[in-house]
Amino acid sequence: MNREELREYRRQNIPIFNDQKLKLGVFAMNCSGGSVITTLPTEHQMSWQQNRNIIQLADRMGLEVALPIGRWKGQGGQSNHNGTNFDVYTWAAGMAEATDRIMCFATSHVGLTHPVVAAKQAATIDHISNGRFGLNVVMGWFRSEMAMFGTGLREHDDRYRYGEEWLEVVKRLWTDPGEFDFKGQYFDLAGLESSPKPLQRPGPVLVNAGTSPAGIEFTARNVDISFGSPSRPDDIERLLSVKARADKEYDRDVALMCSALVVCRDTEAEAQAAFQSILDHGDWEAARSMMATLGIESGSFKQGFEERARRFVAGYGTHPLIGTPEQIVDQMNDYAGRGVHGLVMYFVDYASELTYFRDKVMPLLKQSGLRH
Repeated sequence: MNREELREYRRQNIPIFNDQKLKLGVFAMNCSGGSVITTLPTEHQMSWQQNRNIIQLADRMGLEVALPIGRWKGQGGQSNHNGTNFDVYTWAAGMAEATDRIMCFATSHVGLTHPVVAAKQAATIDHISNGRFGLNVVMGWFRSEMAMFGTGLREHDDRYRYGEEWLEVVKRLWTDPGEFDFKGQYFDLAGLESSPKPLQRPGPVLVNAGTSPAGIEFTARNVDISFGSPSRPDDIERLLSVKARADKEYDRDVALMCSALVVCRDTEAEAQAAFQSILDHGDWEAARSMMATLGIESGSFKQGFEERARRFVAGYGTHPLIGTPEQIVDQMNDYAGRGVHGLVMYFVDYASELTYFRDKVMPLLKQSGLRH
């Protein structure tokens, strides 16, 4: 299947490549706290029933993406942020069975799941979902999680070399018709086979969030969607560099999907107050721990670091969308105008805030031409 044929196949068959001007999804609801490191009291419950209700609501709204966080261990602090979490593959399988149209993703750490297992699980979920599964491949960054599995954290660029070989095995299991052996730097595997193949061709949609030089190269060469977390809208131009590289160097299409905390209320003052409440209840110990894990040094917690931590508490440093329904639409229109393919949203109270988004924002998105 050449590039044009793949593009047309996906446009007709794969929700995340449909003809909506801005694709939408929900993110991080499978872990306590999601992507907001706060002790603010919420109605969000880490129960299967509420997770299912949220994804079914998103499905009825016509959203394209349900993307979980791959997490095994919490971040400490008062909230032990993300400490309660659902496994991503079984989560995706369950959500696929409970929905009709939305794509159900798994976020898989390549160092923690053997590629033969990952390929089989992905193919199975693709059948459960009737071709709606996607795989977000993560190289691994949380050393404490790796220790739970008795494995160390590889040097940064080596993680991507390992990930590329891991993904090569997975892709061949999805596509090779017969048995094969594989011998590389990291894997020496004999008699590989996997059937049934995924329903999607050549396989499930692949996502990666790498923004380092090694991450950009991996994404441009191997996956379909680059997952970005811009700290301000002007960062989008930098994040789009992977799209240009994939096109120029590898004759491939790579789209940019971004994440954002959405805080929408009837008035701007109410929205800003709700955002401030997140910060007022910030779990600074958990934020500090997570930032240190990611290599963001504090120096003095009260001198300079505090502002960075404030941004991190409200969405890991990603630029939030705050305002009235009209202002949220304007901000989303700006993202689409800059070349963003899709936006996955997270909330403090997923159920009530997604319902509000459905009632107040979706009609305006349709009026604006971003949705139909």
